[in-house]
Amino acid sequence: MKRVLFLILALLLLSAASHAEDMVLEPVPDRSPAARALLFGIGRTNQLDTYLSPMEYTGLQASFMLQSERMTRLAKHHISFQSTLHGAFSSTDNPAGTANCLGGRLAYDAAWHYHWSPLPKLDVKGGASVGADLGFLYNNRNSNNPAQGRLSADISLSAGAGYSFRLWRLPLRADYQADMPLVGLMFSPEFGESYYEISQQGVGHDIICAYPGNALSLRQLLTLDFCLRRITLRIGYLCDIRQSNARSLKYHDISHSFMFGFVRHFQLMKRTH
Repeated sequence: MKRVLFLILALLLLSAASHAEDMVLEPVPDRSPAARALLFGIGRTNQLDTYLSPMEYTGLQASFMLQSERMTRLAKHHISFQSTLHGAFSSTDNPAGTANCLGGRLAYDAAWHYHWSPLPKLDVKGGASVGADLGFLYNNRNSNNPAQGRLSADISLSAGAGYSFRLWRLPLRADYQADMPLVGLMFSPEFGESYYEISQQGVGHDIICAYPGNALSLRQLLTLDFCLRRITLRIGYLCDIRQSNARSLKYHDISHSFMFGFVRHFQLMKRTH
């Protein structure tokens, strides 16, 4: 499975490289700026789901992130809109090496940030986001309940900062952003409840309220942008912590990934009549 993860990542990189010539850094004028980034990641993850097993599983994770940000029509009020699509695929093993788990996640977040500049070349932002997360975890050792589904929707606090500077005449920009869910809904079966029982009774009674007391989660992304000829490259570090403790079940998915990809800056043109 580790070879499969590396193969998937290599194919994604080849696909992105074929479009690299189109991702040109353009000077951002005083009009509403916008940017799109396509990132790929490779790292390690630590997973626990007591619905499937009382043991922690560790292994490799391959991921991608498609992110765009632009100033809204409220640009004069320094408000931007950001959308993020994040997907991940993992292959993990238990400490004894007797079982393997396959996992997948797809999450989407839409955020609105207010920007201000307390110092030259320093951009600070804060706001809120709404998002949804869909995923699964499959354990090849279990015969009765081999898989667990993940489904959640939440409202999060979102904050970050960016700083532009030069190093040896090379223009650089460092960005940091953190997102923490505050309240939402999540799917969580009871301990020992089979999916056959859920299908008979419906999923309504397995949808519960999520908040930091039972589902403390946090996503942090630190990136550095730099120009290489006509292409803007981005490298970074992603720490994604998802966990819950509800209905006698414990779950966590803690991943650390090295991210790399491309950024495209462009401008929004107003339609004239």
